[in-house]
Amino acid sequence: MRVVVAEDSALLREGIVRLLEDTGFDVVARAADAEDLLRKVSAHKPDVAVVDIRMPPTQTDDGLRAALEIRRRLPDTGVLVLSQYLEADYALDLLSDNAEGTGYLLKDRVADVDRFIDSVRRVGEGGSALDPEVVAHLLGRHRREDPLAPLTPREREVLALMAEGRSNRAIAEHLVVTERAVEKHVTNIFDKLGLAPAPYDHRRVLAVLTFLRA
Repeated sequence: MRVVVAEDSALLREGIVRLLEDTGFDVVARAADAEDLLRKVSAHKPDVAVVDIRMPPTQTDDGLRAALEIRRRLPDTGVLVLSQYLEADYALDLLSDNAEGTGYLLKDRVADVDRFIDSVRRVGEGGSALDPEVVAHLLGRHRREDPLAPLTPREREVLALMAEGRSNRAIAEHLVVTERAVEKHVTNIFDKLGLAPAPYDHRRVLAVLTFLRA
């Protein structure tokens, strides 16, 4: 899997590159600012770009805006955004239109090598990866008309884990239940959210989008 890494801190950038290369990824380019990131992604067309939200030239949301531009120009390139702080609105900007091939993690997660590598791989394969703290924050929000109201507490828990990008097997292991039980919960979630099977719709992604917008 081919990767471009964009991070203005040279130490963290090289650390991420080393982690990825040690686990079999092909890091085809490095970038230290948003403009260089766009040039190198356009040139190399990687499977996934790992991008810091706050980058030069303004050190505000340049990395996020570059990530959104990558998604617009090259929809087949996955984008995993890293943030120093919990900024749920940024996560929603990135994920709300299409959760496929997108991810948002706090930088602290890089220290959890297995989780970080799994997130890069999932995003590069077209899946999603959402930081558990962002999920927890979104679960704590309340709106007058809650589209998730029909879900039971357990179904909400399963949907939250789906939003993190976990498979049914991983959800079953986390909840200490059978995979069959998880499959039943997932089916109930689809039914209660009105997500009928359709030829070109990925119901798992649509369920996660409903969760993000709730």
